[in-house]
Amino acid sequence: MPEITWEDPFCGTGNNCFRIGTDLNGNGYIAVSGQEDTYLTDTREALTTLIRDIKAGKADHLLQRSDG
Repeated sequence: MPEITWEDPFCGTGNNCFRIGTDLNGNGYIAVSGQEDTYLTDTREALTTLIRDIKAGKADHLLQRSDG
């Protein structure tokens, strides 16, 4: 596993908390807070755009938990 520096979590109201991070090579990572060993990776710019869209409410339908 690469050495990832994680930022503070972003938590939506009533939803999971997410964290973004970077490694020494500038690669970007995103994970559910508390589960940083299971992450997605992409460019930092792509993940920053994703987080901004989530904060703007553009992806709320993706953050809803389903019990079924």
